[in-house]
Amino acid sequence: MNIHEYQAKALFEKFGVPVPKGATATSEEEFVTALAQLPDGPIMVKSQIHAGGRGKGVFSNGFKGGVKYCKNKAEAREMAARMLGNVLITAQTGPAGREVQTIYFTVASEIKNEYYLAILLDRAASRPALVVSTEGGVEIEKVARETPEKIFKVLVDPAYGLADFQVRELVLRFGLSPAEGKNAAPLIRSLFNMYWETDAAMVEINPLITTPAGQVLALDAKVSFDDNALFRHPEIVALRDLNEEDSKEIEASRHALSYIALDGTIACLVNGAGLAMSTMDIIKHFGGSPANFLDVGGGASKEQVIAAFKIILGDPRVKGIFVNIFGGIMDCNVIATGIVEAVKKVGLKLPLVVRLEGNNVAAGKATLAKSGLTIVSGDSMADAAEKIVKLVA
Repeated sequence: MNIHEYQAKALFEKFGVPVPKGATATSEEEFVTALAQLPDGPIMVKSQIHAGGRGKGVFSNGFKGGVKYCKNKAEAREMAARMLGNVLITAQTGPAGREVQTIYFTVASEIKNEYYLAILLDRAASRPALVVSTEGGVEIEKVARETPEKIFKVLVDPAYGLADFQVRELVLRFGLSPAEGKNAAPLIRSLFNMYWETDAAMVEINPLITTPAGQVLALDAKVSFDDNALFRHPEIVALRDLNEEDSKEIEASRHALSYIALDGTIACLVNGAGLAMSTMDIIKHFGGSPANFLDVGGGASKEQVIAAFKIILGDPRVKGIFVNIFGGIMDCNVIATGIVEAVKKVGLKLPLVVRLEGNNVAAGKATLAKSGLTIVSGDSMADAAEKIVKLVA
C-alpha cells in the first residue's frame, strides 16, 4: 500500500525524522487556511499523487510541473489553483495520468547539498538494506546505471537491529561535516525505526538535504507498506487513498484476491504467486501479453472464482482468459465449479482456456466437460498457453 508524501512526512515527524513545515488543502477555499499555518517567505507547492516524477510532469491543461517553487504565498495560491482538480501525467502514471485532489504546501528550504537515502528489503540477503548516495535529487535508477560506484548499501541483521557503527559508516559515506553528521545520525536511526515498526516495504528520501545552517531534512518522502502486515496497523490502513488505486485491484482486495492490472490482452487466473509469474512468462514466450496478475490463493472458494472472473471482465482490454490451476491444497473441482458458474453468470463470449492439474483433477475436468460451455482444455501449461495466444490472435 502506498501513501502520499504529506502522509509519509507526518509519519516521519511522529518518529522524529525532521521535515520542512507543511500544510495540505483539498479545495481552493482551504488554500488560505493552509498557507496561514506557514511563515511568510518562499513556498513549495506540491501535487499529491501516488507517482514519481511530479516535478517533470505535465498537466492535461498544458501546465508544466507538479512541484513548483513560489516566492510568496500569493504566488503559491495561484500555482496551486492551476494544479488542483487537473490530471497530472508523469513517466510513472502512464498517459492516463492522475487527478490531483490534494495540494501540499511546504516551507522552501535553503539547500546546501542533496543526498539519497532509502530503506528496503534486500530479498537476496533476506535483510533490510539502507541505500545511500551523494547523488540526491536524481533518479536513483540513473545513478545505478551510470555511476554505480556512488551508491553504498548496508545490510541490517534483523536480530540485532541497526548498529551504531553502521550509522557512523553511512554518515561517513555522505561526507558530512561533524555538525551535519551529528544531526544526520539520529535521523537515520529514526527512519529505520519507522521502517521497522510500521512494517514498511520501502522508505525513500530523495532528496535528503543539508542546509547552510547545518540542518539535515527530508525534503521528499516516498513510503509503501507490506500489505500482508496491514492487519497490525489500522492507523496506516486509514491513510489508504482509494482514488489512487485501480478499481479492479480494490474489488479484488475485498475478496482476498491478489490482483495487479497490466497492459496486455490475456487475463490470467492462477493459484500461487510462483505459478502466476510462470504463467505470465509462458504467455510472453508464445507471443502473447498478460493483462493481469491474479492469484486466487491456495484455498480459493467458488465465490472467489466467480468474483475473479467479474474483475477480469471489468478490463476492456481483455481478449481471452487463461485459467492455470495446480491443485495441492486446492481442489480442482471447486475451481471447475466456480468457472462454470462464473461463465454462466457473466455470459462469457471471450476465448477461455483451462489447464487443471493435481488434487481431484479428474472430477474437475469432468465438471468442465459436462457444462456444455465452450471451454478449451489444455493438456499442459505450455499447451494451454499456446492455445490461448492463438485464439486471441
